[in-house]
Amino acid sequence: MELASKPTEDEWMSRPDTEIQTQRMHDHFGRFAAAVNSGLGSTWAFLGAGLLILIWVASGPLFHFAPAWVHTVDTATNIATFLMVFLIQNTQNRDARAINLKLNELIRAMDKARNQMIDIERLSDQELDQMQANYERIKTIWSDRQAQSPSSTIEE
Repeated sequence: MELASKPTEDEWMSRPDTEIQTQRMHDHFGRFAAAVNSGLGSTWAFLGAGLLILIWVASGPLFHFAPAWVHTVDTATNIATFLMVFLIQNTQNRDARAINLKLNELIRAMDKARNQMIDIERLSDQELDQMQANYERIKTIWSDRQAQSPSSTIEE
């Protein structure tokens, strides 16, 4: 199995301009989302957010706890939350895809692994339910064999 590589200059030149722009936009957004999630998941970002809240609370008496004072933090919080949902989802999608590709490679590389397990994340819920039921049957059979095995009993 050959790993995908970056397109060559000739391959880039043969693509339509809109496809190239879309690919570059996705690459830039993916890097941006990963960097933002990395930064905002740090201790310093948490401390900075806590400091902003303390400043906002401390400024309350200065503004006489006016509705505009409350509305300012409500609006900022809503906007930040809305944008972070998309950034976090993008990062989770990339992480899940990378993990699935790694698992696919492990399945492919193992001699006794069943290759039909590759890309099962694309199956329907009904097909996944059937596979889960099959593995539950296998587990039950294994558990029954372990219970009947003389070496499974603990002698005191």
